[in-house]
Amino acid sequence: MPLALLALAIGAFGIGTTEFVIMGLLPQVAGDFGVSIPTAGLLVTGYALGVVIGAPLMTVLGTKISRKRMLMVLMGLFIAGNLLSAVAPVFAVMLIGRVIASLAHGAFFGIGSVVAAELVAPHKKAGAIAMMFTGLTVANVVGVPLGTLIGQQIGWRVTFAIVAVLGVIGLLGIAKLVPEVPKPEGVHLRHELAAFKNAQVLLAMAMTVLGFGGVFAAITYIAPMMTHVAGFADGSVTWLLVLFGLGMVGGNLIGGKFADRALMPMLYVSLGALAVVLALFTITAHNKIAAAVTIALIGALGFATVPPLQKRVLDQAHGAPTLASAVNIGAFNLGNALSAWLGGMVIAAGFGYTAPNWVGAVLAAAALLLAILSAALERRDGKTGPMTAPDALAGRPEPAGR
Repeated sequence: MPLALLALAIGAFGIGTTEFVIMGLLPQVAGDFGVSIPTAGLLVTGYALGVVIGAPLMTVLGTKISRKRMLMVLMGLFIAGNLLSAVAPVFAVMLIGRVIASLAHGAFFGIGSVVAAELVAPHKKAGAIAMMFTGLTVANVVGVPLGTLIGQQIGWRVTFAIVAVLGVIGLLGIAKLVPEVPKPEGVHLRHELAAFKNAQVLLAMAMTVLGFGGVFAAITYIAPMMTHVAGFADGSVTWLLVLFGLGMVGGNLIGGKFADRALMPMLYVSLGALAVVLALFTITAHNKIAAAVTIALIGALGFATVPPLQKRVLDQAHGAPTLASAVNIGAFNLGNALSAWLGGMVIAAGFGYTAPNWVGAVLAAAALLLAILSAALERRDGKTGPMTAPDALAGRPEPAGR
């Protein structure tokens, strides 16, 4: 694997850390600014919405410059947002800083996926994408717990300052190691938008929303579920989340490896197993050991879907994949927001803290059905393969066997 993937992984590590570390620091932030915990929660919501909006917006704005330069611009935004959060004098300024940082998230992973795939041979593309996403998964094992500890012991502002430094390291790595990949000839914004006329691209994005939404339906409410149902102490939740992160790391690497060999079967297995494990979590959540094992499995199976889904979008939007790739990253966050809302609804309705697991199981099963439908449509169309953007506009299929 090229060293350039290391630079992308470092950027992904910083982004993953800043996205999730705020959850463990909400009490400290709320206390410093004199706001309620629900108000401080806007720092999480604002970031997620910023990712959904920023992914297509920043990608479109970056169509006039090279992908390497756009990655550098995005890391600059990330650094600025985290520095603003670190020095924010009032809550509103910190919220603005979070939104600025979030604008880099979707486009970085979207454009980074395209760059990573272009750095390796065709049969290694999913593995390269997985290598970049390893930075995000490792962030949940190392960056988030360490950042939470630093924030609690020294101060949350120090945590965000350190994350900004990570961004500087990622920026320097991209500048030094990522090659200037020439933009495809004849591909313009209208070609990027044409990818969304492809039903397979839309189906892959719907699988992303539902499949990863299934994961976050359960994980969003992991703290009350583990303390009230499994009987863990409050302090154990951090290490349970580390188990979840370790599962993510393993699942991501396995998903990348096997997606290069058999992409759709990998999706069938991971989505089907995820639905089953989430359903079983309603039972295993009542036992400490079983619950811990299940949490690791949810992380592994959930992130095993990420490289194949991202590669599926790249394949189907072949020729103009940048915008579609970035929007698919936004789809992950849309799934997070949707599933967290649905999980909260079933708890509020009185079904108990394990009820979100059923929501997650249904969402994952729905994603599996979409994967089966997508493959059936591909077989019906004679396996003509993905279309280039110019061909899509002209309505001309590519030759088979591309």
